[in-house]
Amino acid sequence: MSAASIAGGAVASLSRPALIADIGGTNARFALTDLASARPDMHAVETLPCCEYASLQHAAEAYLATADVRPAQASFAVACPVDGDAIRLTNRAWAFSRRELQGVLGFERFEVINDFGAVAWSVAALAESDVVSLHGDPALPRRGPISVLGPGTGLGVALLVGDAASGWRVVETEGGHVSFAPIGDEEQKIQRWMNQRFGRTSNERLLCGVGLSHIDAALRDPGTGPSPLGDSATVLREPAAIVEAALEGHDLNARRTLARFCSVLGSVAGDTALIHGAKSVMIAGGIVPRFIPFLQSSAFRERFLAKGRFAAYLEKVSLHVITHPQPGLLGAACALRQSENHA
Repeated sequence: MSAASIAGGAVASLSRPALIADIGGTNARFALTDLASARPDMHAVETLPCCEYASLQHAAEAYLATADVRPAQASFAVACPVDGDAIRLTNRAWAFSRRELQGVLGFERFEVINDFGAVAWSVAALAESDVVSLHGDPALPRRGPISVLGPGTGLGVALLVGDAASGWRVVETEGGHVSFAPIGDEEQKIQRWMNQRFGRTSNERLLCGVGLSHIDAALRDPGTGPSPLGDSATVLREPAAIVEAALEGHDLNARRTLARFCSVLGSVAGDTALIHGAKSVMIAGGIVPRFIPFLQSSAFRERFLAKGRFAAYLEKVSLHVITHPQPGLLGAACALRQSENHA
């Protein structure tokens, strides 16, 4: 994606440039934002494959080498817990010291936030065109609590509280790692299959890219007993191929897989809304926007509401899918502004 492809203006014209980044297990996304602009913006957006760089430092240096600007401030959203100085990504063998990276890259101020915390920060800045509504009106004034969750390389969960008048605050969580609660025979089979291989099944084991592959393999397994992943019955198919086959319509197991994925996502979204006391739920991540019509026709909302005595409570909760191309970067820019305002 070229400079100014999301927000207009040449990089050279930025009055107060700052580096923003969204670092996942698969891709490292970088951009520049102008802290002097009225609203969070993004310039010179680039996506770098993590596998091509030995560390986050090398990826950041590669981006800055082509940006022709040396920002004094930065905000990095990373896919892992962010307590303390030492940071280690959950789904990528990258680790760094905040202080050391700040010194090497020459930042006067350096913010590190959780990647789904960044997505939560983006919610208040989203336009109506950045959201597809599954239930409820996206035009209503947004106010918390808002649950933000979504499948990507992992399963991110965050909580946004407050409103535009009183200010927003993000609670970063590791909610994707809570235990999976199967419903029905098919999900119990999937859980047994997963437990045999991983010892424990969390929601993230299913609701992520490789989770699609695991569901697909578990459903294709003849169930004759534990079998290694290399067996023909359980070889993992690529997530993108499963989604493509499911949408094309002739691959029954792919459709069963995607339907089960949507059902489990509905259950987890409903659980999250109850835990957070949410007024709305925002689904993000790189997977769901690829099959929104399929999600709408699936059992997602039925499972979202299937909470016994609290089904009526959840009827009032609005449901939306974030379709903004870079919510993590947008959120990193929002968080940097928030930090500056409270400095």
